[in-house]
Amino acid sequence: MIVSPESLRAAGFNGVRIVGDVHGDVRGFSAAVAGAEATGLFLIQLGDLTDHGTDGPAVLRLMFDLVEAGRGLFLLGNHDHKLRRALSGEKVRVEAAGLGRTLDQIAAAPDAEALRERALHHIGEAPAWLSLGRLFCVHAAFHDAMLLHASPPDAGTRKAEGLVGRAIFGQVTGARGADGFPIRLTGWIDRIPSGLTVLVGHDNRSRDGRPLVINGARGGRAIFLDTGAGKGGALAWRDFRLEEVFVDAPQGHAVAMTD
Repeated sequence: MIVSPESLRAAGFNGVRIVGDVHGDVRGFSAAVAGAEATGLFLIQLGDLTDHGTDGPAVLRLMFDLVEAGRGLFLLGNHDHKLRRALSGEKVRVEAAGLGRTLDQIAAAPDAEALRERALHHIGEAPAWLSLGRLFCVHAAFHDAMLLHASPPDAGTRKAEGLVGRAIFGQVTGARGADGFPIRLTGWIDRIPSGLTVLVGHDNRSRDGRPLVINGARGGRAIFLDTGAGKGGALAWRDFRLEEVFVDAPQGHAVAMTD
């Protein structure tokens, strides 16, 4: 299906629920999914489904079920991209509490091989960004060139460079902070056009457990929805009615979803 106001209305949805990084937090994600279904919302997850949390396989199954039923989609995150590379047999750096935990959980699952095949398929087809009327969804960082180009259909299978690299890794300095995490730049927020809200995950900038909202110089804004799920924090999401999203919206590309 094409994610557009017409397709969503035709499928019976009255809005969208945008969900931040899950990182294996199946309890929080199950609540997000149940709430979206109860209120007629199409669910869009911003990437980083697994690593760190208690049950990465359960999160994957739940997300893939939504995609296959036409009730949701997920964007490509850097952890998803790396998981697919590992499941494909590529040599990647494995952190014991992150990807290592997910790989162990998948190996121990009763449907391990089937889950591996589903992950290879769905991550391989996940969009790196999604323009949705007044909303723009991307895992790590926006670039205004993304408004001119649809996400590559094979973003999940290709080397993460160019706009795909920006989408899943953000804009990094090469340095690390006192917490050991990369220091990321946020100048891209000032490139967001007026009337557009960019929803991102990847970078937990919350100080109180709530999503952080930053307004840009051009009149747009960014909402950081990573609030530490799977790492000791709670899962965050935002709900939008279709009429909020598509009235007088900046132009962008829809994303085609395949079964």
